[in-house]
Amino acid sequence: MRFAQFMASPLGRGGRILLGLALLLWGIRGVGGVLGWAIAIAGLLPLTLGIINGCILAPFLHVPFRGADLPKS
Repeated sequence: MRFAQFMASPLGRGGRILLGLALLLWGIRGVGGVLGWAIAIAGLLPLTLGIINGCILAPFLHVPFRGADLPKS
């Protein structure tokens, strides 16, 4: 539960957004080619989840998908 609460916090969301942007830039500018585009597309996942405050690991952690739906502790 603590991991999910951290990921729903502003620091966790910002980290996912930065990771997604870094993967996008690295894939397009750093790697290039088909592999670079695959990395860039993979970067869309943490970027999008950070923006919408979602957690892809929620089903495995048995917590709600949206960070706003987490119980406050």
